[in-house]
Amino acid sequence: MYVVSVIVHVKPDQIASFIAATLDNARNTRQEPGNMRFDVLQTEGEPSRFLLYEAYATADDFAKHQQTPHYLRWKQLVAEAMAQPRQGVKHRSLFFGDAEA
Repeated sequence: MYVVSVIVHVKPDQIASFIAATLDNARNTRQEPGNMRFDVLQTEGEPSRFLLYEAYATADDFAKHQQTPHYLRWKQLVAEAMAQPRQGVKHRSLFFGDAEA
């Protein structure tokens, strides 16, 4: 399992458009063969901060995701919404869901 967590700080006046673009990306990503999970979380008490939690079967599946039309569309749509560059951290899963990896 290959997991990527992305922290995003959004300009306050861009929150609604960021959410719309991100949900479109998430819904399409969940249809990808290698995607296991794509969660969009908004920080409680800090509505302009988000966490995207993505899980893929392999690192290659994540690389393929980054070439999809919906990801490239998302990347372009949210570029101006970001208050600072997004921070992505890649993880190797040790325990995921109901079973060990």
